[in-house]
Amino acid sequence: MLWLLRHAEAAEGRPDEARPLTPRGLEQARLAGQALGRLGVHLDTCLSSPKRRAMETAQLACEPLALEIVTEPALAGSHYDPERLAAGQGDVMLVGHNPSISMVLREMTGANVHLRKGGIAAVHRGELVVLLTPKELAAIAADGSAAT
Repeated sequence: MLWLLRHAEAAEGRPDEARPLTPRGLEQARLAGQALGRLGVHLDTCLSSPKRRAMETAQLACEPLALEIVTEPALAGSHYDPERLAAGQGDVMLVGHNPSISMVLREMTGANVHLRKGGIAAVHRGELVVLLTPKELAAIAADGSAAT
């Protein structure tokens, strides 16, 4: 399974690669990790863009899963091949940016999806099997069930 997590809400500013998460973004990232834990998601690897906002998102989301983060420069905002990046690594989460993360999701599944900041998608054999907004992740983190 390939999981895609768009970085959480970040502060404006320059330089772009140094933008930190906002307090809301920090909470979005924490809740994403808690929700993944509640859902029983198992990940073997987490690859993250080296940009600060993505690394902070990855660290907070992967902490409840006791997963180390591997920096992957290809995820910094340009087009990339997610299957090549994940090859041979088991179940992988990629943490990156729009528009590339939504474009990659569309190329993999055919779904025209705009992944929200802090949102998660999962793809299995070319099929979009999970798509969760930050609000849905918060509901899962809070009580273990998806928001309706």
